[in-house]
Amino acid sequence: MALARSPSRCGFRARPWLYLLPAAAVLVPMFGYPLYTLGLLSVFDYRQAQVSGGRPSTFVGFANYATLFGDARFWEVLLQTVGFAAALVVATLAVGAALAVLLTRTGPVPRTALSLAALGAWAAPAMTGSTVWMFLFDAELGLVNQVLGLDGFNWFYDRWVSFGVVGATIVWHSFPLVMLTLYAGIQAIPASVLEAAALDGASAWQSFWKVMTPMLRPLVAIVVIQSVIWDFKVFTQIYVMTNGGGVAGQNTVLNVYAYQTAFGSSEYGLGSAIAVVMTLILLAVTLLYIRALHRGGERL
Repeated sequence: MALARSPSRCGFRARPWLYLLPAAAVLVPMFGYPLYTLGLLSVFDYRQAQVSGGRPSTFVGFANYATLFGDARFWEVLLQTVGFAAALVVATLAVGAALAVLLTRTGPVPRTALSLAALGAWAAPAMTGSTVWMFLFDAELGLVNQVLGLDGFNWFYDRWVSFGVVGATIVWHSFPLVMLTLYAGIQAIPASVLEAAALDGASAWQSFWKVMTPMLRPLVAIVVIQSVIWDFKVFTQIYVMTNGGGVAGQNTVLNVYAYQTAFGSSEYGLGSAIAVVMTLILLAVTLLYIRALHRGGERL
């Protein structure tokens, strides 16, 4: 005979969901309605004529998606975006983790200076930071060319060099979150654990890789997911520094491609379809990563 569940036990299980209700009441309408509108536009023929009211909107079903998936340019931009975002995530994690470890090994003054400098980079608006970096690498007046003696060298002409400069700018904006998050996690590790590793003869690198990293996996998961989302949908740095996608669109990424399709060509339905595809890709990557963590016994 099955035992009846205790009312207090059921209430205890339901309590966390009750705590989430105030946040859900704000976030669900804030994110749900734009996503609904985006999905709705993606199945309509919605152009400038429909925006101005000159013609009614026409339901086209998945025709926008068929057009998108049949466009070789879309697949080229998608592949380029995935590669660029993957490189950015790895670089951001490497820089952030290295500086987090450095913070634990410096004195109060250098630690404070490094933290303030990182917070300044983090707080700088993307538009401002992109403009500053663009002037630093200017072909005629840029400080970088003057220091390196590269008179007149254009950093934004070659595809890969341009991606390198823009990527450095994005990493500069992104690494402070990784650094401070991992530093807080390292500080929370009991000193006795690290002392025991040192007594066993572990080097600084072995202590970080064998002791700290397993204990920091939940935090690493959070910063990886955030980095994937931010870097996959990067827009401002590419658009500002490469003047809308570089020479002949060679530096175009998916978010810039969606913007150009929607607002440059007035193909709002097709642009919405690109945005829906981006959202689904990010959702799939996030869910797969969280699932892999749970299979490994980790919890966020």
